[in-house]
Amino acid sequence: MSKFTQKITIAITGASGASYALRLIECLVAANFQIYLLCSSAGRIVLDTEVNVKLPASPDGAAKELTKKFNGKDEQIKVFGKEQWFSPVASGSAAPKQMVVCPCSVGTLAAISQGMSDNLIERAADVVIKERGQLILVVRESPFSTIHLTNMLSLSQHGVTIMPAAPGFYHQPKSINDLVDFMVGRVLDHLGVDQKIMPRWGYQI
Repeated sequence: MSKFTQKITIAITGASGASYALRLIECLVAANFQIYLLCSSAGRIVLDTEVNVKLPASPDGAAKELTKKFNGKDEQIKVFGKEQWFSPVASGSAAPKQMVVCPCSVGTLAAISQGMSDNLIERAADVVIKERGQLILVVRESPFSTIHLTNMLSLSQHGVTIMPAAPGFYHQPKSINDLVDFMVGRVLDHLGVDQKIMPRWGYQI
């Protein structure tokens, strides 16, 4: 019997919004999820640029660094390289049924919408779609072009949840962390994960 509640795939791409990704990972670790983490080369640059997190180049090194950062259990965070085609996320028989791309660049959005599967992030997303799992894309771009919107519409019609990184303000945020928690709380809600970081409309935590 697994010591983790369930498994989930998290992908980080080269869009702005690294804080969302780290907070999401932190919350999922606390909820006892096992995380299969994928990070593009551009995603690593954004992590370094925005939040001063320098992930080791090796998947094992990155996993150890993040496990330590979020006080995770052994094997709770597993990191896979972009061409580790024998990883569980590349196969419908082994991949988690839930995946979040956070943040999701419009380039990744386009590739997923066309079923490109040229790297492990795209393949993992393709697997979740074909297996009728739950895929959430936290898209970050402004303004959206007609091409971006067309790609989002196409994926939405195939059951993908498009959740642009557009935090609300009705909870009267006092800090950037409050805005990050708004978006991460919404993602957790859609994943069915109990969360106490963001009050729902009309309720107080």
